[in-house]
Amino acid sequence: MDRVPKRQRVLVVDDEPQVVFVLELALGSEGYDVCTARNGVEAMAQISAKHPQLMVLDVMMPRMDGWSVMRELAKLPAEERPRVVMVTALASGSDRATAAELGVDAYVTKPFDMDELLGVIHGLQKAS
Repeated sequence: MDRVPKRQRVLVVDDEPQVVFVLELALGSEGYDVCTARNGVEAMAQISAKHPQLMVLDVMMPRMDGWSVMRELAKLPAEERPRVVMVTALASGSDRATAAELGVDAYVTKPFDMDELLGVIHGLQKAS
């Protein structure tokens, strides 16, 4: 895989500690600056504080789900919104359509292949 040319900040948002750990390790080894959140409330605070360029976002989380995070992001000026890769167990066509309507940049279903996910993230990073 190509190394990340500049340290791009990625926010990993998932309530499953093992998913956060694996993504944090993999993204960190690819040269990304990784920050994490366990739910949508923490995610919105991290977006305000750390201004990530990319976000890996789960849907089903306590306190504030991924759909609600996307609705909150839509209220921000475009330049303050991170690109979003939704990583979720929800695999139906209607879930994918909802994600697209809410502005998700890429959609990956769990369980995910790490190389595939990294390829999607690298592709978004290069496009931004």
